[in-house]
Amino acid sequence: MGYMMPPRPTILVVEDEAAIAETIVYALQTEGFVPVWKTTGRDALAAMAEHPVALVVLDVGLPDMSGFDVCRELQRTSRVPVIFLTARSGEVDKIVGLELGADDYVAKPFSPRELTARVRAVLRRSREEVPLAAVVPSVVAPPVGIWQHDPGRCRISYRGRTLDLTRNEYRLLSALIASPGQVFNRDQLMTAAWEDPGAALDRTVDAHIKTLRAKLREAAPENDPITTHRGLGYSLREEA
Repeated sequence: MGYMMPPRPTILVVEDEAAIAETIVYALQTEGFVPVWKTTGRDALAAMAEHPVALVVLDVGLPDMSGFDVCRELQRTSRVPVIFLTARSGEVDKIVGLELGADDYVAKPFSPRELTARVRAVLRRSREEVPLAAVVPSVVAPPVGIWQHDPGRCRISYRGRTLDLTRNEYRLLSALIASPGQVFNRDQLMTAAWEDPGAALDRTVDAHIKTLRAKLREAAPENDPITTHRGLGYSLREEA
């Protein structure tokens, strides 16, 4: 039997400016990817529903809906990696993108070679789960009846309710529930939850804790299992 070449990764490009999109498509083809180009958010969501892709290159400023809204819709049904393209380079936009679970963020104008390098890096990191042992000295089983963690399905339940988590929220909460009572500083949480901790900001960790708390309140309004240690970091309450 002859050697079978591995399938080339399909990359969904969502960009309404033809000149930019054509440059991206050409660069991806040259690097061995299979690009699929869509110009609107709705067309992109329809394409994803029909055929899964390896990664999405997503423009923030689309004609029919925000790229952030497209990302939110994608996150409901898929954990596909997302790289945002935007003409806005402000810190606020970057934090919003990372809160949504984006894997990278490229400001226009950019080099096509740089973008394809980032695509390769994100795809490589997405295949490599960050080992929690790097920041958690010992894995402690979460208390029965309060937390249920299914690592194979990347699913966490709190008090009987399955949480709808983004990729980074899931990794962040996984680190906390693996070691109840341990105080994690922001650097440790960034290492646990982000493939490239250097791309994350302290405020991004705080923003993710805020969204996690909101989702946990939906499951159990009377409880707040995450403790803030001012100047130190965060921990999970040791509940009986």
